[in-house]
Amino acid sequence: MTVRAVLDTNTVISGLLWGGAPHHALLAVESGLVQLRSSPFLLWELSDTLTRKKFDRIINLRGVNRSVLETHYRKLVDDVVEPDFVPVVIPGDPDDDQVLACAVKANADVIVSGDAHLKELKTYSGIPIMNAADFLGYLLASDGDPVVFSRQTRLPATK
Repeated sequence: MTVRAVLDTNTVISGLLWGGAPHHALLAVESGLVQLRSSPFLLWELSDTLTRKKFDRIINLRGVNRSVLETHYRKLVDDVVEPDFVPVVIPGDPDDDQVLACAVKANADVIVSGDAHLKELKTYSGIPIMNAADFLGYLLASDGDPVVFSRQTRLPATK
């Protein structure tokens, strides 16, 4: 079974730049277990966030540049949807509302986020919201078979 997922920007950045569960969530996308959905706003937010100085050091340590990371991620996205309406669900963080609107428009099965506002909701319009570690467990439960990622599956590592 293929799972349709929307990943928030912080999860994507963590997956692209660091290891751990967010990275494995992106590997699940590469392996075909997950169909990734996004929106023009979320793609813009990724691009904008990657330009922050606080990421310069890790991007350089990874031996990549921002455009390689962005291009790689865009290739992982199966469908870019434009929400018809962005409701105000989390008044203090309208970017979170964009994630929710994208998931609804994309008919997502799950929203993956480590954001406290989103996780506090637990679900939105029947779509569960979970962190990357719980998402990996969700993938195991969805299929019943162990999730195995090819050792050849790699995120970009060269300039």
